[in-house]
Amino acid sequence: MAVRVEDDTSFAVVVSREEGAWEVGVLPERLVDDLDGLIAALRQQASDIGSIAFVDVADEFFVALRLRGGEVRILLSDVTAAVAWDLAREVVERLDLDVPGEDDLDDVWPAGDLSIFADLGLDEMELGAVLADGEAYADEMLTAIAERLGFGDAFQRAVDAAIG
Repeated sequence: MAVRVEDDTSFAVVVSREEGAWEVGVLPERLVDDLDGLIAALRQQASDIGSIAFVDVADEFFVALRLRGGEVRILLSDVTAAVAWDLAREVVERLDLDVPGEDDLDDVWPAGDLSIFADLGLDEMELGAVLADGEAYADEMLTAIAERLGFGDAFQRAVDAAIG
């Protein structure tokens, strides 16, 4: 049985870049476990690189979304999260993957588009290295991604505002 998010460490932020300047804002808390709502919020955000959303769910896993030219690209940091969390299950279903079984829960692996940020300078290998860090929490992975993409400070300010 999947669960909805009800904790103080989860957050959702939206990232955009206009004329070379990165902007990171906090999304409403209700979007932390609403994939369709996240996509709708991205559709309202104008950006020259496509709008991006980062969602950290209880520091257990994250979802990265990128909307560019009507195309929605999705990355889930841990496909096994679909067993326990509604948002992860929605992502797995959207990606047309099977939810892992009980025997598959020992290994953590990402699902979705590992080249989601390649055009911004974060290729699949480097992103894969971030995701392979078994000691890192979801927020630490997202921070590493934000820093590599060039908006680490703005990301941290938004996270601090979101989780207070």
